[in-house]
Amino acid sequence: VCVAGYGQSDGNEILQLIPPPTLLTKETQGLCPERDFKVECGGFSERPVYSLKYVPDTSLLVTSGPPDSSLQVWQVSAENSDVIKSVSTIATENGTGQSWAKTATISARAPWVLHGSRLDRVQITEVESRKNVYTAASRGSEELSNLAFLDCNTLLLCCATGRLCLADTRQPQSLVEAASVPSAPCSEQWCMGTRHAAQGLEPSSQPVARLSSRGLLTLTDLRKTSELLALAKARVPSPGSEFLCISWAPALEGYLAISGFDGTVHVYDTQSWDSSGREAEPIFVHKGHAFGGAGGSGDPPLVTVHTWHLQKPRTLLSAASDGSLHVWDWVQPCGKC
Repeated sequence: VCVAGYGQSDGNEILQLIPPPTLLTKETQGLCPERDFKVECGGFSERPVYSLKYVPDTSLLVTSGPPDSSLQVWQVSAENSDVIKSVSTIATENGTGQSWAKTATISARAPWVLHGSRLDRVQITEVESRKNVYTAASRGSEELSNLAFLDCNTLLLCCATGRLCLADTRQPQSLVEAASVPSAPCSEQWCMGTRHAAQGLEPSSQPVARLSSRGLLTLTDLRKTSELLALAKARVPSPGSEFLCISWAPALEGYLAISGFDGTVHVYDTQSWDSSGREAEPIFVHKGHAFGGAGGSGDPPLVTVHTWHLQKPRTLLSAASDGSLHVWDWVQPCGKC
């Protein structure tokens, strides 16, 4: 597990942690004496780390953060050392003055990183050679909130306004827009979550979830982009932060989690959702960070990111603004067992 800091100082840590033994076993175990993560190697970033992505099938990490849209490439445990070493920088054309870049990685053909801060500045760069292999053509310059590889040829771009666009690396001049989100105030921000495609299924058959800073949730089938599959409303205490996060469970059909509103993570079963837009009831709420104490600013901790364990169906990891990292399971409510 890799984590990083996002403070404004030049001493933000990047750490690779070894999970506790209970998280590494395939079978569910009882109480385990070792419950803490251990630092395997680490380094320091001179800039805040807002995005941290592992490059599959390599020992490389790619990070991004203010003050511009450039990327930093890191080598983990270089030459059998315990240091995460900065190895290169991927500069972007006209990147100065742009917001930090959103990123996604893949290694289908070669180690690639998809990156960009605005819709008209999306590109794919080969990580090791820093060669540009694709640039998306768009007349819009909306700010991006997420990027994703659906496969080695198909890209999905989500703007902060909620606009979804499909792109194909084989057709650089073509961007296809998906169903729009419900009309909302200009200040509302959106993010998206895509599912890991199950074996034998086309990536486009996996629904895309979008989450707004007001707690609106939409599901979209990319094979029929003209309409929404479902619309729901999450019960949130206040508008979401810049750390909005929504993710699909990779090993459970129809389950997703959201965070970024406070110190909690909410888990939902979407299988009963429809297009009514009614309030959705979470089937589980993780409150561990909220009770962990105040953050460095004295404010209650805010969950900054969460992710699902790839093999353990009901296990999630979440991190918060107070530097806490939690691994937790949730239990299926009685009556739905």
